[in-house]
Amino acid sequence: MEMQNVLVVSGHPDSENSYANTAVLENILKLFPDAGISRLDQLYPDFQIDVKSEQEKLVNADVIIWQFPLHWYSFPALMKKYIDDVYAFGFAHGAGGDKLKGKKLILSFTTGASEDLYDYGKAMNYPIGDFLPPLIQTAKLCRMEIQEPVYSMGMQYIPGVYPFETLEIIKAKAKDHAHRLATLVSEMLMTKKD
Repeated sequence: MEMQNVLVVSGHPDSENSYANTAVLENILKLFPDAGISRLDQLYPDFQIDVKSEQEKLVNADVIIWQFPLHWYSFPALMKKYIDDVYAFGFAHGAGGDKLKGKKLILSFTTGASEDLYDYGKAMNYPIGDFLPPLIQTAKLCRMEIQEPVYSMGMQYIPGVYPFETLEIIKAKAKDHAHRLATLVSEMLMTKKD
């Protein structure tokens, strides 16, 4: 299967110190070794995004994966800046902005808090789906084909602070996340070839 048409945009602000998102990336790249990747924190630690380069990657991709930890119920700051700068008027939306039209987008994210805390009246006050409309609308405005999100909850590991989740559990959940993501991508690529 031809894999260079898959682009993973990693929005973790500190991937060197991430257990969950790093494990997801490692596993997805094992499954799709030819996938393109933009590790925003490594490429742009100064927040000075190479817009032209990132736009070229998007134009060449058929499937785009936004991989990120949910920060304050949205993207981390660097990923938000990436969206602001790269998904520009005239490129991704607006007059002449059709470069992303028809591309498939997957929201692939992790949360620190566990699933039982994401509900009405619980600590996060809303189910996880209630936080996604602005992200989904971004894709729709760019006429991308938004797919079912792939997410894993309760992915925070801080030794001595969250004793109920071991590093082994987090890594196993990340591996499962990558496999669910890979299955979705594989199905999309096969459908494209038919």
